Amino acid sequence: MPSINEPWRLTGSQALELIRTQELTIEAYASSLLSHIAARDHLTKAWVHLPKDLILSNARALDSVPFDKRSPIHGLPIGVKDVILTKDMPTQYNSRIFESDQPSGVDSAPIMTLRAAGALIFGKLSTTEFATSKQGDWHQNLTANAHDATRTPGGSSSGSGAAVGDFQIPVALGTQTGGSVVRPASFNGTYGFKPTWGAISREGLAQWSMTLDTCGFFARSIEDLDLLADVFRIEDDEKVSEQDFQLQGAKVAFCQTHNWHKAGSGTKKAWEDAKRILSAQGANVKDLALPNDFSKILEWHAHVLAGEGRTSFLGQYLTAKDKLHADIQGHVQNKTGLSRRQQLEAYDNCARLRPVWDELATGYDFVVTPSVVDEAPLGLENTGDMVCKVRFDMPRVVLTVLPVLLLHVDNPPRSRAQRDRLQGRE
Repeated sequence: MPSINEPWRLTGSQALELIRTQELTIEAYASSLLSHIAARDHLTKAWVHLPKDLILSNARALDSVPFDKRSPIHGLPIGVKDVILTKDMPTQYNSRIFESDQPSGVDSAPIMTLRAAGALIFGKLSTTEFATSKQGDWHQNLTANAHDATRTPGGSSSGSGAAVGDFQIPVALGTQTGGSVVRPASFNGTYGFKPTWGAISREGLAQWSMTLDTCGFFARSIEDLDLLADVFRIEDDEKVSEQDFQLQGAKVAFCQTHNWHKAGSGTKKAWEDAKRILSAQGANVKDLALPNDFSKILEWHAHVLAGEGRTSFLGQYLTAKDKLHADIQGHVQNKTGLSRRQQLEAYDNCARLRPVWDELATGYDFVVTPSVVDEAPLGLENTGDMVCKVRFDMPRVVLTVLPVLLLHVDNPPRSRAQRDRLQGRE
């Protein structure tokens, strides 16, 4: 465990243990994080609203709660992507329409859940405009990669990935419509978890696609993801074994998808290294090929976004068209010429593939697939290619990013319950 003299280095689970044993107060932990942010955020630029006095006041209030009245995440600092309503902080969506310093006045459903569990809502983190375009380095989203300020942090959950990756916050909320959790998690070297669609209420979150938008988590440990999954009551229908998961004899599939031709040298090397290491640990590693229909998901995904974007952004378009990114204007104007028939066919075809995926995946303990085509690209203007994860967003597959790639064999899930919940079995 990192030194208690630098609490900002701790994972959320490590810090909560010290808080429970009274070796660390919530206020001292929050102060350490704020000091680290002050020293580092001029490089990452992850935060768009950070109310220091409010954070410390709320931390002191949480410290005053008797220990027998606390939940497992009591005092856990959580950063929030700035498309999620917070009653005591502004929500600006990286939009020139909603730019404000006034609190939203109401909490979204996920924030209500976290506050009720005693979480310390820390501040608001950068996003692309309404969590839509791949445009970086614009308006409030000037965020850079946690490990190299000349590279993109990914998007649309840019600040969430960068802040967690830079140890500025132990965990953060993000959203995903087409890779917006898994890409920043991968680029910034964090764990990322996108639960199945509908597992967490989206009330109070910016809407692009009712069919795809999903709230997810960033963290630096599996234990922290597990804590958040418990708070949101994300669980399987069937009880699973709590025995430690063993790699020996495990059935592991490696699925390149139809976009493997885009994979760079870094992804290819990590891919082969992971297969070799897992095989050496006794896992039964197999290649999994997707049927040809899965190659069409990118097109169907684009049709769903274009169709649902027309309705989601109509109000903003009619209010202040000139303040919207050209891509958002294009959705409302239907610049792609999408027909209603094409949109309905996209829905139906993706629904048809869900049981196909379930049948393919059933024979394996977990499936490994690339989270990104390669390392974070140079430059901040574009948040990177999202093709790797779109194929699994449309079938509504649970996705977990483990540094590096989707795999971290030195720290596997501790139990079958964690493995099943965090690696995609529903």
